[in-house]
Amino acid sequence: MFGDGIAAQVIPVGVVATVVMDVISVLRARLSGVRGLDYALLGRWMLHMWSGRWFHNNIAATEQRGGERPFGWLLHYVIGVIWAAPAVWMVQAGASVVAAAFVVGVGSVVAPWFVMQPAFGMGIAGRKLPEPWTARSRSLQTHLTFALGLWVGLRVI
Repeated sequence: MFGDGIAAQVIPVGVVATVVMDVISVLRARLSGVRGLDYALLGRWMLHMWSGRWFHNNIAATEQRGGERPFGWLLHYVIGVIWAAPAVWMVQAGASVVAAAFVVGVGSVVAPWFVMQPAFGMGIAGRKLPEPWTARSRSLQTHLTFALGLWVGLRVI
């Protein structure tokens, strides 16, 4: 369905999109003090999954695992590449680059809202957090920067 050499397109698009998201996240943190997700927590979550524990009351308070930070960063980029696949497919199927980047980038916010945040103990879309709408807004902002990165990656590739 994707055609020949899909990995040659999906991998660089996903990496570019994730790098753009990370660069903007660093700039946002420096300018406003608003930090993004610590990807060590993503690594911790996955490493605990392998032990059979999928859900946590508070992932930050859960026992640390060796190598969680580099593993979390690796997962972060693998996930970016996975999310790039539907964007590349949409463009190959005739969608505009802008539409594909926006739909997939913004659509990817379903992962933190409905998978990660509940598993981390934050509730669906961060409803258990002190300021859930702030958390939702930040997630959406981050995924909009991923959409921008997809657009850059799709245009370049």
